[in-house]
Amino acid sequence: MTQMKHMTWYEFNERKDKDVVILPVGSVEQHGPHLPLFTDTIISEGFAELLAQEVNGIVMPAINYGYKSQPASGGGPLFAGTIDLNGATLIALVQDILEELIRDGVKQIAVVNSHFENQAFLLEAIDLVSRHMPEGTKIVMMSWWDLITQETIDKVFDEVPFPGWALEHAAITETSLILKFAPETVHMDRLIEEKIEEVPTYQVYPIPKDLVPASGLLSIGRTSSQEKGELIIAEALKGMVSIVNKEFKN
Repeated sequence: MTQMKHMTWYEFNERKDKDVVILPVGSVEQHGPHLPLFTDTIISEGFAELLAQEVNGIVMPAINYGYKSQPASGGGPLFAGTIDLNGATLIALVQDILEELIRDGVKQIAVVNSHFENQAFLLEAIDLVSRHMPEGTKIVMMSWWDLITQETIDKVFDEVPFPGWALEHAAITETSLILKFAPETVHMDRLIEEKIEEVPTYQVYPIPKDLVPASGLLSIGRTSSQEKGELIIAEALKGMVSIVNKEFKN
């Protein structure tokens, strides 16, 4: 059994101090006309489950909300359904969860993130917790895109130029991952050829309403496929397993 939500406390208690506990973190954020608002959480949960199967881990219920979507990496607050947390809220939430796990006796925690804007706030929470952790306790944080090599990027972006990870939102990689993890939620017939035309090199508030295309798309996603999703998953999962084995199994 991998899912904590399906365990009794007896079952969790038997495994808590020897198995890796995996916390998926996502967001509720617009992902264009063809992907669900839950895209980031679906991806985090998908990777967490595969990782748990490989390392005999336990997957916690996901944190479904993330830090504020930014205009040039997620569309920002310009779109209905994007539900953001303030940075202090996300830090406090993650800190509370990690501290509760440690109080329960958990020694090995892996945080799996799929929302670009979450990273700094997750690391801040982990850092604050780490200052008071019992000896022998360790936490790692992983975002799947950090584990993708240039070789795989070249294979995935065989027709469309790679725009960089910030702009690769609701485009080829995320669409391909959702085609693999939750194909029933994808509406490929709604995917249009649209992208942000001028990427700002500065921030301005209030956010201009015409900064992001009306569709919410930041980059071209027309060459997305399940096969590309499989390619991304294979490499990122290999990296996650390697990290867990290196940090927790020695």
